[in-house]
Amino acid sequence: MPSDTSSTRSAHDEGNALDRRGLMLILSSPSGAGKTTISRMLLEHDPHIRNSVSCTTRAPRPGEVDGRDYHFVSQDQFDRMAEDGEFLEWAHVFGKSYGTPKAQVKAGLKAGQDYIFDIDWQGTQQLYQKLERDVVRIFLLPPSIEELRRRLTGRGTDSAEIIAARMERARSEISHWDGYDYVVVNDDIEACFAKVKQILASERLRRARQTGLIGFVRGLMEPDDELG
Repeated sequence: MPSDTSSTRSAHDEGNALDRRGLMLILSSPSGAGKTTISRMLLEHDPHIRNSVSCTTRAPRPGEVDGRDYHFVSQDQFDRMAEDGEFLEWAHVFGKSYGTPKAQVKAGLKAGQDYIFDIDWQGTQQLYQKLERDVVRIFLLPPSIEELRRRLTGRGTDSAEIIAARMERARSEISHWDGYDYVVVNDDIEACFAKVKQILASERLRRARQTGLIGFVRGLMEPDDELG
């Protein structure tokens, strides 16, 4: 924990950039509603947030790098990690397993690192139960079910059967919208991105997250020697 003196000094030397605890920004949505796109935009435009690298049992997609996009592991290895309690959250999705490693995220939060999570409502519940004070939950809604179907079909990567399964799952996921702190309708990607950035900026300013405030305020309250 930083000393009062160091907190005061950093506030003056870095334009009042007080020490703070990091946060976990969760973006959830049905497939096709924009969470992956918004996540990528945040990572490109905000140097203070980092992608939470999950473990997964699915095979790498073209261009994905082990350790950057995911930690690609076998099902046996994943099951051992889950049994040993190494995940903050984990789930099975479409026959594959996904999990968030615990140690790296906890250390980063303490050091003031923000993380972004592209996970479903089940993973969100698990994270919130374990690290409630660090979690900011945003759910992205499509403007309509018809538009969601159009986006999924327009990808050209899934069969009709897979699209039908995703649409069925989408209705189930949408039913959990009220378990989130913020809900944003993604009818325009740039407008949606602007709203998510505004939420992130506000959450970073929460008093409870600004761990350097105590030392900084104490410094402001010290007697001014120049006034005698």
